[in-house]
Amino acid sequence: MGYSMNGNCNPSGETLQSNHRCDGLEKRIKGVLSGLERSSTDFDLSSGPERDSSVQLKPASVLIGIMTFDEKAQVVLTKRSSRLARHPGQIALPGGRQERRDADVVAAALREAKEEIGLPTAHVRVLGKMPQHETITGFAITPVVALIYKPFEIRVEASEVDEVFTVPFDCLVRRANYQVQSRQWKGQQRAYYTIPYGPYYIWGATARIFFSLAEGWERCLA
Repeated sequence: MGYSMNGNCNPSGETLQSNHRCDGLEKRIKGVLSGLERSSTDFDLSSGPERDSSVQLKPASVLIGIMTFDEKAQVVLTKRSSRLARHPGQIALPGGRQERRDADVVAAALREAKEEIGLPTAHVRVLGKMPQHETITGFAITPVVALIYKPFEIRVEASEVDEVFTVPFDCLVRRANYQVQSRQWKGQQRAYYTIPYGPYYIWGATARIFFSLAEGWERCLA
């Protein structure tokens, strides 16, 4: 797992440490989550045609796992395998489609995190969920926010993940670190959020989810 602090992501300047760092972070995150009401979509920044409403969205979830056992809180991210048919090589949060065996979206996110990176469920304390994010590919993703309060051995599922790395939490919750870029997709110009971090290009649904969290975080500080 990489812990590089190099990159274009600037920290907020807030120090999350001392004996009560974890408790204070947990309380603040819960407060932020309670204030998040508006769902987001991949279409938020684009003026082109929206999703066909007749197509049923597929439920999925991702885990925003915040490691609190280091000097600075870090969020775990993955680089998807270059061999995957969908989104190869892209930066993502651990997660995937909800399956019948999953009790709910939280269970799905925890299962996927265990399968993809070997994260034991016993090392995780779930704090809550963010509103759904609708993707351009037809998924309704529920971000599950949790603290990872114990170190664990990374065990990568090689068929799905090429790399596991971390980004400082305080970089991700600062809106000034985000950029809006665009590209052609199926004949339409699509705009999307990005947040560069060192060699990693975080964009699309993952960046949009983080941007929603950053909006809530800054409202909470105001």
